[in-house]
Amino acid sequence: MRALRMDVTPLRSSRDFRLLFLAGTVFYFGAMVTYVAIPFQIYTITGSNLAVGAVGLVELVPLVVFGLYGGALADHVDRRKLLVWTGVAQAGFTAVLAVNAFRDDPSVWVIFVVSALLASSSSMQRPSREALMPRTVTHEQIPAANALTSLGMQIGVLVGPAVGGLLVAYVGIGWCFLIDICGLGIATVMFVLMRPYPHREETTPPSLAGIGQGVRYALSRRDLLGTYFVDIAAMLLALPVVLFPALAKEVFEKPQLLGLLYSAETVGALVATALSGWTSRIHHHGRAIVIAAATYGVCIGFAGLMPNIWLVAVFFALSGAADMISAVFRGTVWSQTIPESMRGRLAGIEMLSYSLGPLGGQVRAGITADLWSVRGAISSGGFACIGGVTLTALVLRDFWSYDARTDEHAVAERATRAAVGES
Repeated sequence: MRALRMDVTPLRSSRDFRLLFLAGTVFYFGAMVTYVAIPFQIYTITGSNLAVGAVGLVELVPLVVFGLYGGALADHVDRRKLLVWTGVAQAGFTAVLAVNAFRDDPSVWVIFVVSALLASSSSMQRPSREALMPRTVTHEQIPAANALTSLGMQIGVLVGPAVGGLLVAYVGIGWCFLIDICGLGIATVMFVLMRPYPHREETTPPSLAGIGQGVRYALSRRDLLGTYFVDIAAMLLALPVVLFPALAKEVFEKPQLLGLLYSAETVGALVATALSGWTSRIHHHGRAIVIAAATYGVCIGFAGLMPNIWLVAVFFALSGAADMISAVFRGTVWSQTIPESMRGRLAGIEMLSYSLGPLGGQVRAGITADLWSVRGAISSGGFACIGGVTLTALVLRDFWSYDARTDEHAVAERATRAAVGES
């Protein structure tokens, strides 16, 4: 059990990692409270499912544009200051949502406009947060730091919607936004308390040429391409979340257990994170990612075949555990091999790879369910994921054979950190 126990060394040894961890946990908690409030408010005002779905479309362009720009900006400016100012911006935008919600006649157009602004500011912030994390811990502590960061996110994802649902039901939608503002304020203060992390070398202002340089670098690294394609395959082919309402209401006729389906993957991910101590002793990260992602597909495939909703939830929990393990190793490859000067731009590209996949996955699942069946859409997606992941491993052999001890990029980054005293 000691070998499985989660490694909390980064929390004990690094003050700035503790601040990033706590800030991220509070941030995700508040964001998930708002995640519940916005669609509920739109549906309450309009009575339209189409209007609820349109929020995602409104957020898509800002996500792409400002994710890439935020990554380029993170490679030029003080990342800590960028975290602070984007946090202030998000708090301001959320305050507008709160004022609108407390009005007697809330405006739908305000919700859509502010949702786009929030997507812009949060996608600008995330590359800086991800690029800064490796600077706060030693090179060898990065796998453990990734697992801990994932734990903080999962806590927010699990607890936030539950709190948001209670606030909506008992005190009103506006209070959801107030809670989010408090979380953003706390996270921003923690960013302020961090020490500066100046860039190690001369930087260039963000530009299309700089973004293009980041894209070309990503395309030149077959190991990085493997991490992107595996994640896209899993999310595009196997993501089942959009089918949960139909699965609970129409297939099993137990709508009261819908929350069980939504929380099962997160619970599985939390358990896997708590038992993630072994990940620091694995060096063949490419193989670990492939095996974990294929296991995710297997679990989703069997979930669609289960005869009762409780067994479905068990397989969804197992899929969440597998997805978390894949995410830890993907993050480790990124953090241990990408040069400091490129880390922000690559974080922006990574954000697109794990944001656009779920959007496409929702469309795929919905169309397949309408043309075939809900169970068929879930199972076929899971088994197709196995094929997509396997094909990626066969085509990108450098990704499959990646070894953190000998990979040239990991060795170079380790030497660079040692030379500047970051170990």
